[in-house]
Amino acid sequence: MAGFGPLAMAVFMSAIAFHSSIVDAKFSKSMYFNWGAHHSSILGNGDELRLVLDQTSGSGVQSKRAFLFGSIEMLIKLVPGNSAGTVTAYYLSSTGANHDEIDFEFLGNSTGEPYTVHTNIYTQGQGNKEQQFQLWFDPTADFHNYTIHWNPTEIVWYVDSLPIRVFRNYENEGIAYPNQQGMRVYSSLWNADNWATRGGLVKIDWTAAPFVANYRRFRARACKWDGPVSVSRCGSPTPANWFTSPAYKQLTMSQQGQLKWARDNHMIYNYCTDYKRFNGQMPPECSKTQY
Repeated sequence: MAGFGPLAMAVFMSAIAFHSSIVDAKFSKSMYFNWGAHHSSILGNGDELRLVLDQTSGSGVQSKRAFLFGSIEMLIKLVPGNSAGTVTAYYLSSTGANHDEIDFEFLGNSTGEPYTVHTNIYTQGQGNKEQQFQLWFDPTADFHNYTIHWNPTEIVWYVDSLPIRVFRNYENEGIAYPNQQGMRVYSSLWNADNWATRGGLVKIDWTAAPFVANYRRFRARACKWDGPVSVSRCGSPTPANWFTSPAYKQLTMSQQGQLKWARDNHMIYNYCTDYKRFNGQMPPECSKTQY
């Protein structure tokens, strides 16, 4: 390309690689209802989704494609009012007994009480890595961005571009990490009043039904899973795999400050400090640096 200097060429090639990894992820093209389709809907030009929970059932969607590494984001406006007992789930998951999974779950609450964000990660079918936060804004008043960034080095959970949790890859120290299975994107709205609000003490008030969660702009800037060959293809540090660049190997100093703020001020449960639960035998990742 005549006239392109080295820097311009690098920027151009980076832009091409970045674009090639963006999945055209409108709900209408990239997802389908896996339950509750009778009372939920994809709206507008296919870029909006409405999930409903009533006494007949909840509802859910899943992506047609699976991915291995990348950035998955969604704008969500959570169930307003008395949402106690409801859970709005947004997560990545493979299938089978030894599945991998990366979770955002939003636990409803009584009117005026803050929403709880429940995060978890499963590797080879093993979970028990829960961390919970209370949001510092009203997630029912407007749409907010919830992003899962997943690469060979680390997983980061973001709320409006602010990191709230990191799980780094310490596989070389015997700690399992999800890097061998493609995962689809799922979201659902369902009745979990046996555990969701105050440990199940507060039940769903069905007189407030239907409960509605609204979604916009599902985007998957991710490597498409095409079977086991994708393990090396998606994990290799190539320009197409933008998420493997050094910039994404750990949080910046500014992001580390944001992470500390979120955890110091808004974390309400951390499995890594629940000594009674684990009888003092804490999971090995709990002693590792996570940023």
